[in-house]
Amino acid sequence: MSAAIEQEFQEIDATNDWQARYLEIRHKSSDYPHRVAKYPENRNRNRYRDVSPYDHSRVKLQNTENDYINASLVVIEEAQRYYILTQGPLPNTCCHFWLMVWQQQTKAVVMLNRIVEKESVKCAQYWPTKKDDVMTFNETGFRVRLVSEDVKSYYTVHLLQLENINSGESRMISHFHYTTWPDFGVPESPASFLNFLFKVRESGSLSPEHGPAVVHCSAGIGRSGTFSLVDTCLVLVSVCILSVTPSLVLTPCQPSQYGLSAQKAIKTLKLMTFQWKFKLRHHAFFFLTYFDGKTTALEIYKFLLEYPRTIIYSQSFLESKL
Repeated sequence: MSAAIEQEFQEIDATNDWQARYLEIRHKSSDYPHRVAKYPENRNRNRYRDVSPYDHSRVKLQNTENDYINASLVVIEEAQRYYILTQGPLPNTCCHFWLMVWQQQTKAVVMLNRIVEKESVKCAQYWPTKKDDVMTFNETGFRVRLVSEDVKSYYTVHLLQLENINSGESRMISHFHYTTWPDFGVPESPASFLNFLFKVRESGSLSPEHGPAVVHCSAGIGRSGTFSLVDTCLVLVSVCILSVTPSLVLTPCQPSQYGLSAQKAIKTLKLMTFQWKFKLRHHAFFFLTYFDGKTTALEIYKFLLEYPRTIIYSQSFLESKL
C-alpha cells in the first residue's frame, strides 16, 4: 500500500494535478460566515485579509471591550484533542495572544514558522530571547519571562513564565518551536517531524486535562492544520492498534463520515496504511470547516501523500510512541 500511495503522488505531481485535488477537498467543506473578522475595528488584527476565522468557531477574548482575535478552536471529540489554530501574532496583537493563552488555560504553544521567511516578516517576536529577560504587555496586563532554552538541530523548546500582573499569579508555558518547516512546503524528513510531535506529546500539553494547545504558523492554516491533523490521526490509529482482535475487520471510512469513526479497527499493518489513507483525507475535509483558508487542504494533502512513511515506519515504532 505504501508503494501505491507513493505512485499516486508521483502521478499527480507529474501531471501537476494538485489544483484539481485541492478543489475536490475544498468542495467538501462548507462556506460558513466570518463577519466579525471583517469588522473595520478588527482589520488591523488580521495578518492576511483573506484568512479569517469562522464566526461559529472563533476564539473569543473574555472581559475585553473587543473580543476578537484571529484564532479558531478545533475540537475533535473522538480523539479527545483540542487545539487553537491561530496566525503568527502581529506587533499589536501579541498582548491579545497572551491573554488568550491565559484565559484558555493553555499549557503549550506550538510554533511552526520562523520570524522571518524569504525576507518577509511572518510573525512578531512575542517572547523574550534571552534568559531572564522580560516582555511586558500592559494592554492586557501580562509579563513573559524566558526561564530556559533547549536548542536542537531542527526545533527549540523554551520554558516561559507567564505572569498575570493584576493578580500576581504565574504559570509555566512550554513553547515548542519547529524551525525547519518551509512556508508553502513540507518538512524535509518525516522523522524530524514525528520526533518534534512526540516531544510535544511527551510534555502532556495535548492531553484533555489541560486547555487547548495554541498552534500557529504565519497564517495559522497550512502548517498549523497539518500538525493538528497528523496528531489527531495518530491518536485514532493508536486506538485501533491497541484494540485489535482477530474478529475485527476493516471498514473503510465513507466520505460522509469525514474520517471521524475512531472505533473502526484494523488487523495488520498493511490494512492500517489503507485505513490511514482514508482517515487522513477525510479529516482534511473536516478541518476545513474550522477556518477560511486558501491553501490549507492542498498543503495537507501534499504533506500526507508525500510522507506515507510517517505512518508506516513500523508497527513497533508506532506502538512505542503512541
